[in-house]
Parts: sequence; structure tokens; C-alpha cells
Amino acid sequence: MALKIAAVVTLFHPEKQNFANIENYLEEVDRLYVIDNTPKESNQKKLPKNKKIEYIQFDNIGVAKALNIGAKRALEENYDWILTLDQDTVIKAKIVKIMKQTIEKEDTSSIGIVTPWHKTKLRIEKPKEKIDYPQDVMTSGNLLNLHIWKKLKGFQEEFFIDGIDIEYGLHLKNKGYKIMRLNDLEIEHDLGDIFYVGNKLCTNHNGIRRYYMNRNYHYIYDMYNKTDKEFCKFLISNYKTMLKVLLFEKRKFSKIYGFCLGYIHYKKGIKGKLTKFCCKNL
Repeated sequence: MALKIAAVVTLFHPEKQNFANIENYLEEVDRLYVIDNTPKESNQKKLPKNKKIEYIQFDNIGVAKALNIGAKRALEENYDWILTLDQDTVIKAKIVKIMKQTIEKEDTSSIGIVTPWHKTKLRIEKPKEKIDYPQDVMTSGNLLNLHIWKKLKGFQEEFFIDGIDIEYGLHLKNKGYKIMRLNDLEIEHDLGDIFYVGNKLCTNHNGIRRYYMNRNYHYIYDMYNKTDKEFCKFLISNYKTMLKVLLFEKRKFSKIYGFCLGYIHYKKGIKGKLTKFCCKNL
């Protein structure tokens, strides 16, 4: 009997292509939970007309909570695995099919995530091995083991966005679970307007993203530095990154402001959604 899976996708001010992305994988999933985080605007009528789809709307509850809602709904409906997606991810039906077949053939009792290789603008060489076991992977395009997700009590909703995938990967590792990556499978993942100056990567994240990244990465350091000290030290070593912001990126003040505010809020123990950001356009 073929493995049945659910899927969850998070929308936020989606564009036409984002709805086309859903068509690519809808055939290979048995249920799709669409979590619409777009404030004061329904996108339900733009979705494909299909009984598989359950549309759920919120006023921007964040990525982690959206994923947790989808995972919880899938467990309630007796699914063992859920495909986690964001609106930008381009994943073809055959890739989902092969991941499902891998789960059916392999012992995945200790596998928390099955994932393809994420093709991005980053200059990272793909491993030569057909299968490897990375420490963390982007949440989109993965098949998530729901029984392990339940044991780990889900994704960190207080992070809102950024660092969610990193924390979950470390949590899996510390509990004795693994991420299985199938490197023969590729999906395209849009990381935004990143660019290189020579061999220097400029991620070009805006000020609000800088806020969440710096704040949440420091919380991850506190949570896992005893077991993954070197990785956690690297995670919060953002000063070279901010130097590249000063030298090469636009809207420098907003990004530096977000970076500093994130650290201040970390020191104050502030978590969750940022309610006020004074200079997002500067």
C-alpha cells in the first residue's frame, strides 16, 4: 500500500507563480493544509479547486506556528509524514514520489526529516554521496516524520521566523535522530536577493530579518552550546556579516538597527513577533 502523506504550505502576500507551485505537487499528496498568513486578505479563491485542500487563515502567526498547525492537523487525520513547504519552493511531483518510495523502502524510525538537495544561489558544492545526513536543512521541501515531531514538541513558535530549521535540526541530533538527504533529487529554493562580491557572500536580508536572525541565533546558542559548541559559536559570529552590510549592501542603517535591536531583545528575554520596527525602509 502506497504511503499517504499530507502537506502544509504557508502563504504571505502570494503572487501568481506561488499558486502555480502548488499545482506541481498537489497530485502527489493526499491532503494539503494552506496556512494563509496574509493580514486582512483572503487568497482562498486563487487556490486550485480541489477537495484535498483545507484553507486556514490567520493574521501573520509566523512560520513556526503555521508548520505546527499543519503537522497537528495531519496527525489528527492519521498521517505519519507531512511535506513542509513555503510558497516560493518549486518541487515537482516526481521528487515527492521518490521521497515517498524511499520512506517505504528504508528504515526511517530514527529519521526525523527526508529531504532533497536544495539548489540555491549559494556556492555550495553538492555532496558526491547519494545519501548523506546533514545537521540542518531548510524546512521547505522536506518530508517531516510526524511521530518524531510530536516527541520533540514541534518547532519553536517563539522564534516566529528565522532559525526554526537550525533549532529543529539540532534538537533532532540531540535526541538521537537524523536528517536523511537524497542528493540525486534537486529542488529550487529562492533565498531572495543574495549576491557575491568576489568570493564574499552578501545575503542582503532586510532589517527585520536581521533582527530575527541575530535574536534567535543567540537563543539557539544558549540552548545548544554545551553539545554543539563550535557550530553555535559560528552561528552568532555575525560581525563579518555586518561588515559586508556596511561595505556592499543598501539600506545599511535599517539592517544594523535590526541586528542591534535583535541582540537587545535577546538580552531582555523578548521572543515572538516583533511588534514595532522604526526604520524598515532606511
